[in-house]
Amino acid sequence: MESIVDNFGRNAGKVWMVLDKFGPLTQTRLKKTIGLNEKEFYAAIGWLAKENKIFLNDTTYSLGKTNLDCDIGEDAGKVWNVINTCEEIEATYIPKLASISEKDAYCALGWLAKEGKISAKKIIPKKPQMKFRLK
Repeated sequence: MESIVDNFGRNAGKVWMVLDKFGPLTQTRLKKTIGLNEKEFYAAIGWLAKENKIFLNDTTYSLGKTNLDCDIGEDAGKVWNVINTCEEIEATYIPKLASISEKDAYCALGWLAKEGKISAKKIIPKKPQMKFRLK
């Protein structure tokens, strides 16, 4: 069974292959062509940014020397600090604790995965979670 981190790399390869074949594509078109959800897509972008292979111009991605390394690298440091402090953490808590968006958290996770600094596993909650709302 493929690990979550290996899946990030495989998805990064899909993004690279589509951009290599079709050239620059908008984020919407790229995600639709590959069939990735938001989290998978942004983790792949983070992976490719760490590899210095993806460039973003407004909402259009293309292959080339990355211009995303400063932002994603900084966010990767924040995410690493959160995981290091907590030792293990469910993904939904990372954005809030790192003070970044979910998109940026998944880019950072892709970056850290490429560096070999994280591992991941799917979990099934042991207890039902409670949800509250106002009346």
